Amino acid sequence: MIGSQIAWDDTVLPFQLDKCDVRGRVARLDGVLDEILSQHSYPPQIESLVAEMGLLTALIGQTIKLRWKLSLQVRGNGAARLIATDYYSPTEDGAPARIRAYASFDEEKLTEVENPFELIGSGYFAILIDQGQGMTPYQGITPIAGGSLSACAETYFAQSEQLPTRFSLSYGRSQFPGGAESWRAGGVMLQHMPKASPHVSGEGGSGEEGLLAAEDILDGEEGENWSRANVLLDTVEDLELIGPTVQPTELLVRLFHEEAPRVFDPQLLKFGCSCSADRVRESLSIYSAKDIATMTTDEGIVTADCQFCGAHYEFDPDTLGFEAKDDDA
Repeated sequence: MIGSQIAWDDTVLPFQLDKCDVRGRVARLDGVLDEILSQHSYPPQIESLVAEMGLLTALIGQTIKLRWKLSLQVRGNGAARLIATDYYSPTEDGAPARIRAYASFDEEKLTEVENPFELIGSGYFAILIDQGQGMTPYQGITPIAGGSLSACAETYFAQSEQLPTRFSLSYGRSQFPGGAESWRAGGVMLQHMPKASPHVSGEGGSGEEGLLAAEDILDGEEGENWSRANVLLDTVEDLELIGPTVQPTELLVRLFHEEAPRVFDPQLLKFGCSCSADRVRESLSIYSAKDIATMTTDEGIVTADCQFCGAHYEFDPDTLGFEAKDDDA
């Protein structure tokens, strides 16, 4: 078990509350988030949206299997047009998972708002899971609603998976005495244990636009247990979430000691991008030589930049597309 406070940075700790059929994760992001945001020069409000999305990705991604890929996407008609994140699960047991993220925004539409979520406007929140070559990717979508990206994720799990889910997140820039300013983020995800045959009480759901909420899925003792876990989570403070002085294990004992918390092995996280010259060539393989010619610069090369990590690639146009000549170089 990781013991020191610094060792908890850039980790996700899975846990289970044995007395109330609730599972969850505690995430801490430090260097990962700094590296994600240092790839770009985003305005502060866009940085906040990317930070929240990255934290959600870490919390949700920890549940997917080895070698699978999880993607979260938010598309809107406001100033924040796209926020995209990818979580690459470990390639082997004990290896770190990798996260990357980027945002596309319309600078002319940026305005001062109290809640950066307002910059998204109308649109949708999507979760995509790539299970590997030969498998059909899974995609689930829910409308933008609820006042935060975490509320969108909660609605997705209630609507698409019928799993009551709750997030409590905190993120922002911090500075230790005498140290440099850096991003820190932390959060807790609670989720009711899945049932073999979900029960939905009532008709048509509840919430905005008729979307399901936890009370539509759980009743009786299960509903009481879920409510109690949420009441306990409501007592968490921002400094407890982001650390680093409060370790995740200490936080779980403080919040849920009466619910018999049980922890599992933590998952390490790092920034990582999957882009490569070969992947760019593959993405351009659907184009004809005529199409490739339109992408060729005055210098006689085709260039491509990775939106996630900023990597720059240059190619001989004759080696691209389905009419490409053999490249013996």
